[in-house]
Amino acid sequence: MYIFKNSLKSISRNKGRNILIGIIIIVISCACAVTLSILNAANKIVSSYEEKYQIKASIGMNREKLVESFKESSSGEDMINSFNNIESVTKEEIEKYADSKYVSSYYYTYTLNMNSSNLKEATDSLVKETTTTTTRTETFGSGKYPGRPDGNYGGKRSTTTTKKTEEIKNLKAENGAFKLIGYNSYEAMTDFINGSYTITSGEVSSDFESNTCVISEELASLNNIEVGDTITLTSPKDSKITYELTVSGIYKENTEDSDDMTNMFSASVNDIITNSNVIENILSLSDDLDAELNPTFILTSSDVADKFSEEVTGKGLSEYYQVTNNLSEVESATESINNVKTFATTFLIITLIIGGVVLFVINMINIRERKYEIGVLRTIGMSKFKVISEFVIELLVVTIFGLIIGAGIGSLSSVKIANSLLENEIQNSSSNVEKINSNFGGHMFGEGGPQNKINGLVTIEKADSINAVVDIKVLGELLLIGVGLTFISSLASMISIQRFSPLEILRERS
Repeated sequence: MYIFKNSLKSISRNKGRNILIGIIIIVISCACAVTLSILNAANKIVSSYEEKYQIKASIGMNREKLVESFKESSSGEDMINSFNNIESVTKEEIEKYADSKYVSSYYYTYTLNMNSSNLKEATDSLVKETTTTTTRTETFGSGKYPGRPDGNYGGKRSTTTTKKTEEIKNLKAENGAFKLIGYNSYEAMTDFINGSYTITSGEVSSDFESNTCVISEELASLNNIEVGDTITLTSPKDSKITYELTVSGIYKENTEDSDDMTNMFSASVNDIITNSNVIENILSLSDDLDAELNPTFILTSSDVADKFSEEVTGKGLSEYYQVTNNLSEVESATESINNVKTFATTFLIITLIIGGVVLFVINMINIRERKYEIGVLRTIGMSKFKVISEFVIELLVVTIFGLIIGAGIGSLSSVKIANSLLENEIQNSSSNVEKINSNFGGHMFGEGGPQNKINGLVTIEKADSINAVVDIKVLGELLLIGVGLTFISSLASMISIQRFSPLEILRERS
């Protein structure tokens, strides 16, 4: 207690020097508070990007391996047969691959070609065969023939070919006029999430086991279909196999393909969007039907992308398939903000180095000026440890006051700085939530909606208070910085006091 009281008295006795130290600490703490708040804001942005652009792995064809196998084929027919013999990835295999410590979640999409008994396909791929009646007349022989009444021989011969006047064939009907796409979750519906598709009437059903679907505006207009109507799908291989779906929504395509003036309809005009349960029910009706299955795995981090690929290969993935990911896209999206983090970190290190050196020099001067005081304290029997502790406590008290004032000043300015950095992300986040909500038909993020986070999208809130930027974490970091600076600058007193001899100090004074 005596040491602490003496330290406080020493602070009041040496006001000028301690005010100077306090000002330096305020400047350092203010700069550190702002820098740490920038890092805090940058980490929020990076976290937002990493969640928005999750590390996704998917399974696709290994084109290089296919080309190698095709080189061994003697004809085009052999190549096609080889390709057809490659087995598709099954749902059971997807579940096996998803059972991994590297996967946080997964989803998949079915694609199945179907026909319809009450729905006319929208297509400009038609063959129109028009034939005409052709008559050919042939004249043969010429001259006089005494035996004939007219005295001539020879004649004419006509040939007529008759065909059907007109025949129209649908080239796509053989493999299924409509593409039935089944999703197993909202997260899989990336076309709606990124805005390629937007619901204009009705909504995407939140029940992923219902017999509902959404169809394109063009297809609905062509067939006079409205929300609530029923369509009947049939197997392209057996028209007796049927399945009924209720139209719960109508969507439009917003991609650049819709502006293609070379086609009458958009690329997705015949896409019927439903859930995976519908596809599985249809597949159970016939063994002749075959659906394409495309999985997507959400990885726990970017560091496990290669490990997951190796694990899937080890679990038996065919050599004709390969695991791909979007790692390069995510890294590209966070590159600019990571540069801000690097700059802020560099600035923080430079500030601490300069501040530590300045405080060390000031404390060295302080020790030399108070050399006689140290000699007296040592002469009356105070140990070196207690003398050092008194100087450290004195500097620590000044540092804490400086940190409090500096943190307060830095906090007031850091809110604006952090909001400035986060402004674009805040606007994008809010805009994306509203757009996705609209794309799905307006029920995704409303009160009582099925979920408030989709495909990693989270809302970034604007910092409207000091605690929103300079939080407990930042204050803790500032305290560590203060303790560190105190320790560094106190090294001068520790070294000097260890070297000082009380008798020599008093002798020099006399």
